Amino acid sequence: MPYVIAEPCIDVMDRSCVDECPVDCIYEGSRKLYISPVECIDCGACEPVCPVEAISQDRAVDPGLEAHVEDNARFFDSVLPGRDEPLGAPGGAMSVGAVGVDTELVAKHDAAG
Repeated sequence: MPYVIAEPCIDVMDRSCVDECPVDCIYEGSRKLYISPVECIDCGACEPVCPVEAISQDRAVDPGLEAHVEDNARFFDSVLPGRDEPLGAPGGAMSVGAVGVDTELVAKHDAAG
């Protein structure tokens, strides 16, 4: 999984990264965006446009935010609340639209930080 979106995106979801992604691999949860580990081509176009610096390579996540590496993959590999099956790799976020739910880590995140 080349790039991940970590905690600073929660409740911000600026979406500048979505506009820059050439392969449409950034999906929208309820409170945060997630990068598909299968669809991402590791181009890095999303990273510099994020106004809250939430995006980094999986091996360069800021200390204390490492849980978001596995959690980003979980968004695609696990059955999320209200869904019958994992999202998987549907081939583009535009065709899916807003997923509208988050992983447990993000859903339980305290809005006050």
